Amino acid sequence: MRSPLAAVRSVPRRTWVRYRFVALFLTPIMALYIYLRILPTAQAFLMSFYKWELIKPAEKFLGLENYANLLKDNNFRQAFFNTTVFAVVTTIISVLLAMVLAAVLARYVRGRLGGFLELLYFAPVLVPMVPVTLGWREIFNYNHGVLNAALGVFGIAKQPWLSDPTMALAAVVILSVWKQVGYNMIILLVGMRAIPIIFHEAASVDGASAWQQFRKITMPLLAPVTLFVVVITTISAYNVFTQVYVLASDVQGAPGKLVRVLVYDIFENGFRFFKMGYAASEAVYLFMIIMVLTIIQFRFLRGSQS
Repeated sequence: MRSPLAAVRSVPRRTWVRYRFVALFLTPIMALYIYLRILPTAQAFLMSFYKWELIKPAEKFLGLENYANLLKDNNFRQAFFNTTVFAVVTTIISVLLAMVLAAVLARYVRGRLGGFLELLYFAPVLVPMVPVTLGWREIFNYNHGVLNAALGVFGIAKQPWLSDPTMALAAVVILSVWKQVGYNMIILLVGMRAIPIIFHEAASVDGASAWQQFRKITMPLLAPVTLFVVVITTISAYNVFTQVYVLASDVQGAPGKLVRVLVYDIFENGFRFFKMGYAASEAVYLFMIIMVLTIIQFRFLRGSQS
């Protein structure tokens, strides 16, 4: 068995040149990433152990007191419940709907029509969230909104989309699914088109139906792409803020109060009540929740491939 030093010496000079070239171009990017991402994250972890008001320096080391107080905080518990419900529903609907759309486009739609439909579904992803949310706010309007008018055609009474907490949460889900599904569809569509067509042709010769081909060929081979889509959708859903802040105002018009979510609660504690240490501990909780869910998703979806 060769020593590590001998293994290093055996690497061709051309390979070392490539490594140096890659390192040369990646170093500034990594340095910027560390400065803008890693260091602020580490600072937030440290901040969570202190009592620190925004306009004053850190006053007192509290240890885990901020974390313990959060578990007793009704606002935090409500925000965690709302965010979890939103994330679960949004992820399931947007991934399943994207899977159906991608399967239809991959199997039945080709040429210019396929390209046009892909662009049409992906267009919402390109539009900034604030103008999109303002537009949907008019759609959800109780008196003259398009959605309530459409429900009236079927004899369904007007719904208080923007004044009832449950309906407001449903409205945010609808908006978020509409915004996310195009991105998920494109990723899944690329994965489906990367599957060699010979597998489907062989299955067709053996008499497999379209559903059997999708279940036995497409789904297993698409598992890594599906895992990626599920993970990024879950992370995005747990970081929901803009659509809630703009869309879900309470009866006094205070933004974000009707549907309290974790990021809004962090924002309010940090920049309204100036409790930066408390808000930082809440951000750490959010980080831990997303990390645990991501690990579970990797274990579950990777395990389903075997």
